[in-house]
Amino acid sequence: MQLDIFQVDAFTKKTFRGNPAGVCIVEKELSKDEMQNIAMEMAVSETAFLSKNNFSLRWFTPHKEIELCGHATLATAWILYCKKLIREDEEVKFNTLSGLLAAKIKNDQIILNFPLLSNIQKVEIDNEKIKALGLNANEIEFYGKVNNKEIIEIKDYQKLISLKPNFDKLLSLDGRGIIVTVKADKDYDFISRYFAPWVGVNEDPVTGSAHCALAYYWNRKLNKTNMVAYQASKRGGEIIIELLNSERVLLIGNAIITIEGKITF
Repeated sequence: MQLDIFQVDAFTKKTFRGNPAGVCIVEKELSKDEMQNIAMEMAVSETAFLSKNNFSLRWFTPHKEIELCGHATLATAWILYCKKLIREDEEVKFNTLSGLLAAKIKNDQIILNFPLLSNIQKVEIDNEKIKALGLNANEIEFYGKVNNKEIIEIKDYQKLISLKPNFDKLLSLDGRGIIVTVKADKDYDFISRYFAPWVGVNEDPVTGSAHCALAYYWNRKLNKTNMVAYQASKRGGEIIIELLNSERVLLIGNAIITIEGKITF
């Protein structure tokens, strides 16, 4: 079998920045093993698979299927637009494990309509986990959980930038993903990094799904519904955020196609 496949740098206007995503658009859904093998071959944090017959959208890391992925959804919408499968300002809806998600292109920006993750709960600090991250309790402003992920606000911007987690130690502990964030002092409203060695992604460059929770968290702290965020990985990427209501959030960004070809298996 031979299929068209793309690699897209998401949440950026520049090649080699943002978060690279694989995108594979097929007539009918592939088997789970086929999708997992292609994701392993692509070897980026997530590869998206869109089936045109039912607009089922699924996302795979090199290790497993996941329930929600922002940057690969953004990349998929950009491919649909660039290949003239959707028009500007035409909303496309995807059937996913996280329910119905929508996207559209306007003025060369991709606008994602995603669930707002408001179920953030403050919990006791996991001292082993923060030590593996390179933090101590005095540096932490807030420690909580959202779904099966930790969300940690720290006090110092430079500390966020300089974090070098011990990923082997993190893997010895239970987890799914860790969002570390800090209030920005200029240019952006807040900054974050995201670590997920448990799904084969030590540090995700730009994480749309994490901003579904960060949008709620920083809305409560800053009392702002429109924000601009930066994910401070080595590649880096920018996300524009607009809260629609208590349940939905718009995540807005750019994308650029970096690789276009065929995969044979």
